[in-house]
Amino acid sequence: MKRRNFMRTSGTFVASVISFPTIASLLNDEKQIEKWLKMKEDPVYSLFKNEPNLDQILKLYPRPQGKAAFDPNEINLNVEKLKTFPQVNTGHPFLDRSIKVGLAHIDATFKGNHPKYGVGVYGRLEHDGFPPTIIAAVDALTLWGMNERAAELFHYWIINFVNINDWLEPKKQMGEIVYYGTSIAEYGQLLDTATLLYERAGKGIWWDDCFNQINLLAEYLLQLHANALKDDGLISGVPEADTRGNKGKYFHNNAWVVKGLKRWVKLCEIARVTPTTSLTIISKSADKLKENTLSAIKEAWPVDQNAWWLPALKGSKVQPKSLTDGREANYTNYRYWPELLSSDILPPEMANRVINARLSGGGQFCGMTRFMNWLDDWPLTDYLYSLWKLGRKKDFLLSLYGHVTYHQCEGHLTAYEQFNFPGDPNGSKKADYCLPSQLVAARAGRLINKF
Repeated sequence: MKRRNFMRTSGTFVASVISFPTIASLLNDEKQIEKWLKMKEDPVYSLFKNEPNLDQILKLYPRPQGKAAFDPNEINLNVEKLKTFPQVNTGHPFLDRSIKVGLAHIDATFKGNHPKYGVGVYGRLEHDGFPPTIIAAVDALTLWGMNERAAELFHYWIINFVNINDWLEPKKQMGEIVYYGTSIAEYGQLLDTATLLYERAGKGIWWDDCFNQINLLAEYLLQLHANALKDDGLISGVPEADTRGNKGKYFHNNAWVVKGLKRWVKLCEIARVTPTTSLTIISKSADKLKENTLSAIKEAWPVDQNAWWLPALKGSKVQPKSLTDGREANYTNYRYWPELLSSDILPPEMANRVINARLSGGGQFCGMTRFMNWLDDWPLTDYLYSLWKLGRKKDFLLSLYGHVTYHQCEGHLTAYEQFNFPGDPNGSKKADYCLPSQLVAARAGRLINKF
């Protein structure tokens, strides 16, 4: 197993109350779900002329049901032990609870300092090295001032999952990540994570012990780029673990190499260290890759603004009818586009065009990400961070509120990796629990905290 018209609503706002079909009418309604699957526009988007309201979103559909990934008593104890700085206070108790429950799941999911992506299928050993687990955990912990724990976890991960000795993983190069399907983007994201940790937590044992491995991560990317310059300048590689067999020149991969190398330069400057390759050469490499990537994107994207589809990679001939039409379109919507956006490589007009394409191409439901015939939100934070930077607060709040409401089980708030649509007769769960999905609220919610 891989990691993976609201009845053309007649409802209107009356005295700030949404009129919508009763929850009972939506339960086990296969025809209603079929209607949603055919829709290109998010049926909830037009309900809110201004900023979405979490209390109203909570009442729209039946809440997801399912078993907790861990004993709720254990999670509650972890919540009680939390000491965050600042205090969690978004102004809405349900969102506050979602944030705290997410943070409490970190220690429940990790085995000591050893990472676990999730439970069930995702508790298997082969998933332990999946980079988004440590990337999400370190970001969440440091956003809420739990820097010591973040440093412990990152230190362990870098030491154990970055190849530095031939005996550790003979088939991998020095600096490669020990995992079966690492995307090129994840190398850049790890360099960004190291920089975030240093900026938020400062220098410590983790930095002294991990500098060599982090330096090797950067050297691995620089070598990939040097090889790419012998061709058209774009790096070819794995786009994500599920699609590791479809290597190519993906835009999100190249974009994140650009950001990762730029962040590595900044980290070396603030830490006052000398990497193997000079900072001047690294900067020039990042600038050249940015230039080539943007040029390739512009070439691949039709000038006509109504032609919404941006291929995920150079040379793609796919022309989907919607963002759930075929494998490439689904993966582009669920992960490749969000990571392209979060790389910050796109100028605002191009970034907004990607977001508008998601909204008009059948890419979301109640702000959540559509994938195949269900919902898959674990990479949603990339999208949320991008919305916030672009000043699209309405879109940000809809996706955040939709996620905490319908991508977490009612009561214990376990966030599975994938959910069925509300009211699906097959139940809510589509895939097992995973930590990055659980941490969406903790990461994005920090942006609207009142302190």
